[in-house]
Amino acid sequence: MIDNFALGLTHGLMLLAAWRLLRRPDLDREDGGDGRGFRRRPRA
Repeated sequence: MIDNFALGLTHGLMLLAAWRLLRRPDLDREDGGDGRGFRRRPRA
């Protein structure tokens, strides 16, 4: 039987992570945020 505390804890942590991701200011921008994001290396 699954412990209710463990189930609530994991779902609570996932909710917290989703809330923090959705509150990011660079979520709406397509310019890459502050310029420190992913950059592609040129192929040799």
